[in-house]
Amino acid sequence: MTSISQRLLVFNNFLPQGVQLIAVSKTKSESEILQAYEAGHRAFGENKAQEMTEKWEHLPKDIEWHMIGHLQRNKVKSIAPYVHFVHAVDSERLLQELNKQAEANHRKINCLLQVHIAEEETKFGFDEKELAVILNSEFRHEYSHLKFRGLMGMATYTDNSTQVRKEFKSLKNLFDRCKIHFTESGDHWDTLSMGMSGDFAIAVEEGSTMIRVGSAIFGERN
Repeated sequence: MTSISQRLLVFNNFLPQGVQLIAVSKTKSESEILQAYEAGHRAFGENKAQEMTEKWEHLPKDIEWHMIGHLQRNKVKSIAPYVHFVHAVDSERLLQELNKQAEANHRKINCLLQVHIAEEETKFGFDEKELAVILNSEFRHEYSHLKFRGLMGMATYTDNSTQVRKEFKSLKNLFDRCKIHFTESGDHWDTLSMGMSGDFAIAVEEGSTMIRVGSAIFGERN
């Protein structure tokens, strides 16, 4: 049976330079995460604040924890002291709470703005008009404890690779257009988080800089 460390090696050999792998460890045990950690991996993704906090308390402190799931505002306080990256920022009210809790912890939190690119209505995210408001420099100034690093999106869950590619291509185009807003500021606009276990190869081809992969590394979820 292929081990976690062997699967990680395959991914690291596959990914081009400049694309970061987030190992999605939700529902996985601390011992499984430690196997990946001992193989040299440091970036892990969770989608529930309580589960992530419990793992953060017990596991090595040089792990970078990524909140990749839909984040409720009342859960922000518990993760603000340590979270490295919040991928799914999908409302102004969540931005306000993240900024408030980051300030209370005397730190800046990396965040990605989630864009709704899928045809499925179940997905969260901003549309392009809402995004334009947030990326206005005066508006961004209100969030001095957040680092706007880029965009995140999830393609439609389908076997139709043409549709998935079209949605990723659209997000990459939007990411490039948004980058213009950041060329003269001190912000970094360098992260496009798209691609999961079933569609990461297409995402990388279309310009992703960060993929979120769980089952292809840890095996199917419990």
